[in-house]
Amino acid sequence: MAGHAADRIRIHHGPYLQNVKETEATFVWMASKPSVGWVELAPDDGSNYYNKERRKYFDTTNGVKNTSLLHVVKVTGLEPGTAYRYRVYATEVLEHKGVEVIYGKTAALDVYTARPPVFRTHDATKPETSFAIINDIHGRTADIPALLNAVHCQQKDMVIFNGDMLTQLRSEEELFSGFMDVSIDLFAKQVPMYYARGNHETRGLFATSFQHYFSPKESHLYYMFRQGPVCFLVLDTGEDKPDTDIEYSGITDYDNYRNEQAEWLKEAVRAPEFRDAKFRIVIAHMPPQPVKGLWHGPQEVLDKFVPILNEAGIDAMLCGHLHRYLHCNPDSQVRFPVVVNAHNTVIDGQTSGDRLQLEIRDTQGTLVDKILLERH
Repeated sequence: MAGHAADRIRIHHGPYLQNVKETEATFVWMASKPSVGWVELAPDDGSNYYNKERRKYFDTTNGVKNTSLLHVVKVTGLEPGTAYRYRVYATEVLEHKGVEVIYGKTAALDVYTARPPVFRTHDATKPETSFAIINDIHGRTADIPALLNAVHCQQKDMVIFNGDMLTQLRSEEELFSGFMDVSIDLFAKQVPMYYARGNHETRGLFATSFQHYFSPKESHLYYMFRQGPVCFLVLDTGEDKPDTDIEYSGITDYDNYRNEQAEWLKEAVRAPEFRDAKFRIVIAHMPPQPVKGLWHGPQEVLDKFVPILNEAGIDAMLCGHLHRYLHCNPDSQVRFPVVVNAHNTVIDGQTSGDRLQLEIRDTQGTLVDKILLERH
């Protein structure tokens, strides 16, 4: 009997939030067996979850429910700045023969003995916002709660991964065991998570599957979003060496990819959600500074992205990659501050009126630096 119960379908990983915006959110989770999946949403209005039937949003492709282990659902038509409860499901598909489908058991998040996860949509009119950023973890799972608990991540509007959470993407299971399971347990079910790909996420047999799990319903891995007074530009800086380098075995084409991204960036900085924001922050794994001795990838960032950003009124560019903390002041080539977060520090961002404060803390919670950005 116990063996039979252990063999039942279950929610294997997740759920976690991706690309939460003002009127939409994407949910990602994995089932233990091939299944169809869906999300139920309910307003966080104090009513019992079982008070009435909750609307179902299915994991589909062109109107057909996907049979998969991995489930992704994008829900649109939400209200800005509104809290929602949610529940994810997976019903095992035992057999699909012709037009007949035989289903097995159903797994779902517990909303009877446990409170369902709650998230809040973004709101451009929100007067203030807060965020936390970590990067270059390289599978050191213990550092994730150490850093994020130091800045009370569950109380933030968002958490941002700024690349190199693993050294290579070799398998789905390693993706979850290496950093996502601990992140889901810590915050990612309820606090929106955003991800700027690093150069190490481009490596490994599983690297081309990255977008199945992160920003899976976005057009690209580079994108823009707004929360309160801050507009975030999330860039994908690609690899750090030339495409012809022996390490890449002829499989990369990042120079052209960055060309395409630069064209997108020219339009993004003209968008009202960017122009009307009080603060404009760039999230990018590889920094364009210090300028001396740049490798090819960071040089591409300097040559292709920075000229556009110099004209766009950027308040700060927040990076990683170097495994050490740096605060680079504006100069003639990069006309905005560049903050390089270390592999063992966290950026704690908080707006207050016309100020955006960045506190950098280590795994013990000790303050490393404090940067104040002001709008005049």
